[in-house]
Amino acid sequence: MFKYIKNDLPASIVVFFVALPLCLGIALASGAPLFSGLIAGIVGGIVVGSLSGSQIGVSGPAAGLAAIVLTAISTLGGFENFLVAVVIGGVIQIIFSILRAGVIAYYFPSSVIKGMLTGIGIIIILKQIPHFFGYDADPGGDFAFFQVDGENTFSGIINALGSISLGATLIATVSLAILILWDRVLSQKSKIFKLIQGPLVAVVLGILYYVFTKDNPQFAISPNHLVSVPIPESIDTLGNLLSFPNFSVIGSPEIWLTAFTIALVASLETLLCVEATDKLDPYKRTTPTNKELFAQGVGNTISGLVGGLPVTQVIVRSSANIQSGGRTKASAIIHGFFLLISVILIPRLLNLIPLSVLAAVLLIVGYKLAKPALFKKMYNLGWKQFVPFVVTVLGIVFTDLLIGIGMGLGVGIVVILIKSYQNSHFLHIEDKSNGAHKIKMTLAEEVTFFNKGAILKELDSLPENSYLELDVRKTRFLDNDIVEILEDFSEKARNRNIDIKLISERGEVENPDSYIKFFSLRPKSA
Repeated sequence: MFKYIKNDLPASIVVFFVALPLCLGIALASGAPLFSGLIAGIVGGIVVGSLSGSQIGVSGPAAGLAAIVLTAISTLGGFENFLVAVVIGGVIQIIFSILRAGVIAYYFPSSVIKGMLTGIGIIIILKQIPHFFGYDADPGGDFAFFQVDGENTFSGIINALGSISLGATLIATVSLAILILWDRVLSQKSKIFKLIQGPLVAVVLGILYYVFTKDNPQFAISPNHLVSVPIPESIDTLGNLLSFPNFSVIGSPEIWLTAFTIALVASLETLLCVEATDKLDPYKRTTPTNKELFAQGVGNTISGLVGGLPVTQVIVRSSANIQSGGRTKASAIIHGFFLLISVILIPRLLNLIPLSVLAAVLLIVGYKLAKPALFKKMYNLGWKQFVPFVVTVLGIVFTDLLIGIGMGLGVGIVVILIKSYQNSHFLHIEDKSNGAHKIKMTLAEEVTFFNKGAILKELDSLPENSYLELDVRKTRFLDNDIVEILEDFSEKARNRNIDIKLISERGEVENPDSYIKFFSLRPKSA
């Protein structure tokens, strides 16, 4: 697991600085004790990270659950009662994993997943603009369009532009310049700039700026614009910051309803994130979804027992991990230990970090998720990909994550039904091996994202040192999701010594380098 520590350690530092304000901000947006967000981050990193089958996913408190938590704490009669629902929700997730409910992850269309990533990237940018300028009316973990401070995403930005803090904006601008310089120039010049990550330099500079300007009336940063980690009086009194579930209310129907809601929503968010991070993974590894549900269930059970918020795998932290070069789960685990050690040993130092510096870090993360070139790429793939993509993006920006995903998924299903109502969908496999492991796979006339699970399962089950004939001569429509599966499998095939012959009306190709290029982005056959 620590084979790639030179990659994972620097990445874990970046994830730590991304996770810290989000853990606190999500707790604040949820109406929960601030320390509960840190506990969830620690458990998500150490416990879930250790049990997860994902190499690059990072878990912690999720912004998508903030509204549910806020309502539940009030209706259930307090945070300690709510923790009982978190514990039960974790157990339900473990049951989901036993029932192999993780298969649901294979049925989210690629256009919706990409829309989710882009929408979250845009939301991160929009939500961090006020913090960049030193305006912190809304918690950093509130990603919903209608904010807990009574404003919405755009009115919050307008208000921020009328209340700019000179000191916070100055150090945020310098930090953003450092991050861009580090990413675009310095990291290409020397290995030392890959080992020492730009966000660490920006944070150190931010702390020094605050210390040296705190008495300057013009350039000082207000103390309420700093990270706010709860500080125990001593290590012995650290336990006073913990909350524990009140199991006397376990028989309440409201507790069980909330627990099932948490389990369902947390599982859905996790599976969506798993699908998204697997697409972002440059090494094209596949996360076992049922194992991930089990890890999340154990994590939520433990988090609830020690006073933490519900956890899910989270795309913001996961994408920051990937962007920073994280290779294995060691990165997620180490970031969890960084959270644990820092809140115990150096909370006062953490509380000197300006929020505008961390906003600059998140702006970079958001931009890399929502690059303008992706819109052009999705448009070129045709309306069947572009429409669900745009609907998902707009839904996330103007509502919240789950509603946006639901809107995109609904449109995606309608598009598929319009295109493929005349044809059945099947996968035919003919074993022509005669002991030589030669297999012929014939695709149906129309193959859509509904077939992802079956095709992926069959491809992954092919033995090493085999020969695959992939016949698409009868295929009139091949969904972009399936093309991407074939692209990913070509990488795996090389590692498993599997030779591929692609047979279509355009001819035969041995071990094609690019399926997307071969099908000209809009594959056609008979």
